[in-house]
Amino acid sequence: MTITDLPGTGPASAPSPSGGHRFIGAHQLLALLPALPSGTSAYRHLAQSVRTLVLEGRVALHTRLPAERELALVLRVSRPTVTAAYDLLRESGYARSRVGSGTWTTLPDGVRPAGARKPPPLEDEGIDLAAAALGLPEEVLTGALQRSMPLIAERAHTPGYHPYGLPELREAVAERCTRRGVPTRAEQVLITSGAQQGLSLALALLASPGDRVLVENPTYPNALDAMRQARLRIAPVPVSEEGWDVEIMRSTLKQVVPRLAYLIPDFQNPVGALMPEEQRRELLRATRHSGTWLLVDETLTDIALDAATPPAFVSHAPPGGASHVLTMGSISKSHWGGLRIGWLRAASSRVVSRLAELRVSMDMAGSVVDQLVAVSLLEETERILPPRLERIRAQREALTGALAQHLPGWTVHTPPGGLSLWADLGEPIASSLAERVAGRGVRIESGARFGVDPGTHEHRLRIPYTLPPPVLREAVRRIAAALSDPAPLASAVTRPHWVA
Repeated sequence: MTITDLPGTGPASAPSPSGGHRFIGAHQLLALLPALPSGTSAYRHLAQSVRTLVLEGRVALHTRLPAERELALVLRVSRPTVTAAYDLLRESGYARSRVGSGTWTTLPDGVRPAGARKPPPLEDEGIDLAAAALGLPEEVLTGALQRSMPLIAERAHTPGYHPYGLPELREAVAERCTRRGVPTRAEQVLITSGAQQGLSLALALLASPGDRVLVENPTYPNALDAMRQARLRIAPVPVSEEGWDVEIMRSTLKQVVPRLAYLIPDFQNPVGALMPEEQRRELLRATRHSGTWLLVDETLTDIALDAATPPAFVSHAPPGGASHVLTMGSISKSHWGGLRIGWLRAASSRVVSRLAELRVSMDMAGSVVDQLVAVSLLEETERILPPRLERIRAQREALTGALAQHLPGWTVHTPPGGLSLWADLGEPIASSLAERVAGRGVRIESGARFGVDPGTHEHRLRIPYTLPPPVLREAVRRIAAALSDPAPLASAVTRPHWVA
């Protein structure tokens, strides 16, 4: 992909499909369905399984289901079995049908809306498990400030505006990319005010209102907010602890032809999965073939706890095969979010220039002081990061141990990296539980906050392990106490009458 493929710089992009519903093929649905347990009614099991896939976001809302005859053939069951399953889904509010249009997924009336984000409360003495981010040890920050002071003083006589970022920091990020397998020049790097600004700049440059964007489901909620504010149409693809289904992603790219795809391949937030190398190669090929820009979020790359730090996503592309990729990075997770230092890396310096033009309209330039401190921290990464990772591992162990002790009924997979667990509560009560534990001084995000569609992932909580072990144990104790309260928790969805 070239600079002429950017909005406003060349021919208009191919129109995205408009109207209608997404659809899932019979073989795709079969791959997602669990095996039929012995002694279980086939049509009830099929309906229950589809309902669960919808609630988990693995089958998106408004997705057209396979035709009854086609699904029956693939599942090797009778057509009346599929008809009965679809009838149950319609009765319980998880499907709707229209003559000539087929059957598509939906949610029952009265489902809790999950898309609205409440402003964060003022800081208090409570336990904040809503932010998956770390503090910075005082001695590390003090050392970086001391090393930076002479350089800050040298810059004081200049205007201090660097829309592309300080040359020293651009060079440091370029060297980092090169060490990770992607030869990079400083002019291919734009320094941003955190990764979130980088995301907003990429959306503004690469997409226009009404364009479609492929997004993992669940995913980073602030990214979803930015896409909605940009009036983009979101095409979700499922991701779970088991990873990504490349066939579904490839099918979505072919059917939807999104303008942009946003992926978190390294310790995906909130799931924690690490994308295998072959899948990375396949997605590089598939997005290039579909003409889709690929925005790769590598903000969690350094938080490798049980796996080697993965090489850069772009390193898996053949020569010249990554011109359509932008990489987004930050020191917010590996060092400290308080400095608000992020970056975008592009194959073309012309793309960086276009991004810088947009950046000037937002905030002119970033803080010189913060950028010089960031240079010092990046230079010390090999010394700073190992003990930091050891602390994170200890915190993760404390959290998983406390959950096993106090909430043994929850299902928790230990991710190979990242900063949080994606806990399965077994029933869709996460939003109600989050509200209740807030009254006990614990702030936590329901899984619904990370879902593309309202009402999905209500059986999940994202629980960061970014606080000291004693604090994490106390947080879990309070959550367990809230769950044992005799007052029933409101379920996010109406439980269908046919579920045992």
